[in-house]
Amino acid sequence: MGDLFAWLISFFLLIAILGILLYQLMCLADLEYDYINPYDSASQINKVVFPEYITEGVLCFLHLITGHWVMFLLCLPSSCYNATLYSERRHLVDVTEIFNQLPWEKKRRLYKLGYLVIILALSIFWMIWSIVDE
Repeated sequence: MGDLFAWLISFFLLIAILGILLYQLMCLADLEYDYINPYDSASQINKVVFPEYITEGVLCFLHLITGHWVMFLLCLPSSCYNATLYSERRHLVDVTEIFNQLPWEKKRRLYKLGYLVIILALSIFWMIWSIVDE
């Protein structure tokens, strides 16, 4: 039962991260189509970057303490990348450079979205496997 509970927490954490990423992509798309000014877009994105990093770290730590080693190893590169961005102070979107960085920021978030969708599919698979196994 504890294993199923861990997979459920993992599922909801992944859904939260995907929601944050989709919100960031919508802000970037609004900026690209000139529905929002650069200051508002950058401030909205920057508000959710730190909670996204924290949630991904919690997800990675959850897999570590529950002994799901494969999922831990799959989540570890994203957490290390986030830690690297944070330590180099490149995690926030710069208001003055947002139009120059727009294609890169969108690509980075789309790659992360695809990566997390794969992890979500694996998490759902393992959650169903733990239900059937009991």
